[in-house]
Amino acid sequence: MRFVEELQPSKEGTLSVNAIGPVERITVTGDGRDVTSQAGTHLLGRIAGQLGIAEGASTALADTVTRASAHDRGRIVTQVAMMIAAGGRCLSDLKTLRDQPVLFGEVASDTTVWRAMHQIDEQHLDALIGVRQQACRRLLQEADVDEVVLDIDASLVASASDDKHGAAANFKGGFGFHPMLCFIEPLGLAAGMLRPGNANANTIVDQLAVLDQAIGSLPEVWQAGHRPGDCAESVLRTLRVRADTAAGGVTMLTKLADRNLVFSVGMRVSEVASTEIRDIPETAWQPARNVDGRPREGAQVCEAPGLVPANAPAGTRAIVRRERPHPGAKLRLWDYNGLRHQVTLTNDPDPDIVALERFHRQHAQVENRIKQLKDCGLIRLPLSDYNANRVWFEQILVASLLLAGLRALIDDPELSVAEPRRLRYTLLHVAARIVRHARQTTLRLDRSWPWTQVLVAAHERLPSWQPTPA
Repeated sequence: MRFVEELQPSKEGTLSVNAIGPVERITVTGDGRDVTSQAGTHLLGRIAGQLGIAEGASTALADTVTRASAHDRGRIVTQVAMMIAAGGRCLSDLKTLRDQPVLFGEVASDTTVWRAMHQIDEQHLDALIGVRQQACRRLLQEADVDEVVLDIDASLVASASDDKHGAAANFKGGFGFHPMLCFIEPLGLAAGMLRPGNANANTIVDQLAVLDQAIGSLPEVWQAGHRPGDCAESVLRTLRVRADTAAGGVTMLTKLADRNLVFSVGMRVSEVASTEIRDIPETAWQPARNVDGRPREGAQVCEAPGLVPANAPAGTRAIVRRERPHPGAKLRLWDYNGLRHQVTLTNDPDPDIVALERFHRQHAQVENRIKQLKDCGLIRLPLSDYNANRVWFEQILVASLLLAGLRALIDDPELSVAEPRRLRYTLLHVAARIVRHARQTTLRLDRSWPWTQVLVAAHERLPSWQPTPA
């Protein structure tokens, strides 16, 4: 095919020829060798090893096979997590690792992986969750975070097939699953449980289960005083929890207070509550601020003690926010004066109600965290068996953990907060030449690739991690 060319005058007054085709003219052959397009994915495997995921999973699943020649089950599930983090959506996508044995060694066949996923029962799944929790503790210790916030939320996952066990109709008229999730900020480490589609978003037992799973993923200094039955005197670090109106019931608030947690949750506004809001004097309203701290035009906040539910834990406060609804938002029947009202319940004693309301607004980032999980395989649960899909779901959480570890290694302000898709384009799916010399294998990255030095620096920094046993 001939390129279309354009004649343009040069500076000297003569005509020069510039190609306007989208690519350069090249010759393509199929005789290359010792090259890879998954140079960055190899780093995920190193991160899994450094955080103890591969070794821990191997120990946890050691008794699921009896043949000495069988594939190590811990290695299998770790490679599944790596594949998911790199963009895989089903077990057959493991071929991207299997076809490059120089980097990833022996990768089990699809049939073997399918069998391994179905051999993991409830007890072994709990053991895998414990391995992930230990890895989270190690990563948090390495990151040396000074404040931890737990964000609870649930999300619907559609299923295109009606023969998946556990899939059910949901409250929005769809069909699939309804996992409950809890994210550990600022790293976005996920804890969660897979549930049928007809599970409720406000099921307290499930909310507490993922909350306790997340708390168990924290270093001991953060866990102290926040486990069921712990006394307030044993608290070493303040731990904050955010949730939407699904966790705004009195029973849930009591359970959070019993764990000595500082909560910030939404409360459903009713006609009765609206009457109380109407009685708030105009002088009580203060200008609200955006998440970034800048004033938010047309929004005000105030404290309304009369909105605190009866039997709420001692110290519970109600903070009201009012503003003009953004485009697309609808007013409810009891909203008045064209303003939308939202109520936050908190037991934080901070007198700055503007800061407390702004802190709760940051819970909105949980939607982006869920989107990232769906970009790591949660958008599709590929197996028919419900328990096998629970194992797949666990590997999604591990994949998210591996990407969080990758971000922690990156010394780049843009990529350290990048979405999974961008990490794949810039770092994971990077081409390299495989060079063998003196019994050593070297990956030679393209020196002209803009992110080559970022990836090289991450490889060099990883051995300096000194993860300590939990």
